[in-house]
Parts: sequence; structure tokens; C-alpha cells
Amino acid sequence: MKIPSFWLVVGFVGQALFSMRFILQWVKSEREGRSVIPVAFWYFSLAGSAVLLAYAIHRVDPVFILGQVGGIVIYLRNLYLISRQRQGGGLTAHPRGA
Repeated sequence: MKIPSFWLVVGFVGQALFSMRFILQWVKSEREGRSVIPVAFWYFSLAGSAVLLAYAIHRVDPVFILGQVGGIVIYLRNLYLISRQRQGGGLTAHPRGA
């Protein structure tokens, strides 16, 4: 199957954006000496997933499409929760087991 150059570029750009989140998380965690997930992780996740979704739609790959859509929902939810917390409206912590 011959893939047009444009779509190869789209696929590789999406994969690069998606991979950057791991590099970013690793560097941030190394600098802090503990596991950290910076907000930019979620933005790279969202951007990479959106571009890969476009590629998956072009390829008409239902498995790939479903996987990317599911990820986008999770990334948007995390960004929403972070935004809400920063505005002072975060969820209250519940004791374990409650």
C-alpha cells in the first residue's frame, strides 16, 4: 500500500508530538528527583493524539481511531481538572476507603 508523502509526514509529526510527552516527563522528573507529570505532558498528549487521529481516519483504521478518541477524552478531562484546580475549584480530597 502506497501512503502519500503528506500523510506520512502527518503520521510522523503526530508520533513525534506524542513521544515528546514522555521525554518532557522524564526530564522534569529527573530535575525534581521524583515522578512528575507537567501540564505540558497533557498538551503534547492531546496534540499528538489529535494529529494521529487525523492520520488514523485517513487510513480508515477503526482500531487506531477508537484508541485515539479514547485518549483525547482522557487528556481533555485531565486538562479540565487541572484548570479547575488552578482556579480554586478543585475536588476535595476523600479519605482512603471512603
